[in-house]
Amino acid sequence: MKKKECPSCAMMIDEKAKVCPICSFEFPTQPKWITFTAILLLLVMILYLIL
Repeated sequence: MKKKECPSCAMMIDEKAKVCPICSFEFPTQPKWITFTAILLLLVMILYLIL
């Protein structure tokens, strides 16, 4: 089981946890389409600069 560190209390918790069980810190979620769009725009800009 993979672990991640809570930025609020520094405890190691399950990587899939959305809320820290120790301090109730809520991990932010980001839709996958935003990440995909950002990568796509970055690739387009790099190709534009190369060509």
